[in-house]
Amino acid sequence: MSITRQVKAKKIKEFALHERDVGSAAVQIALLTERIRNLTEHFKTHKKDHHSRRGLLKLVGRRKRLLEYLRNQDFDAYKDLIGRLKLRK
Repeated sequence: MSITRQVKAKKIKEFALHERDVGSAAVQIALLTERIRNLTEHFKTHKKDHHSRRGLLKLVGRRKRLLEYLRNQDFDAYKDLIGRLKLRK
């Protein structure tokens, strides 16, 4: 269910704003998106796992708040990020 260290490092490197960036909104959103996608796959086989579903909903809410923050701060970065993560069509 969780993402591996290698996948996490790859996402951080891909979305970091500078070399030592590990906590910017873009990086946090990318990591949350990866965790959400993994949990979504988990629920395809474990439909009755309601405890993990609650965690998923919390992750989605956190990602939504971070996306709102990024949209208000830097709209161009927001548009770029949702395009790179394929969040909206």
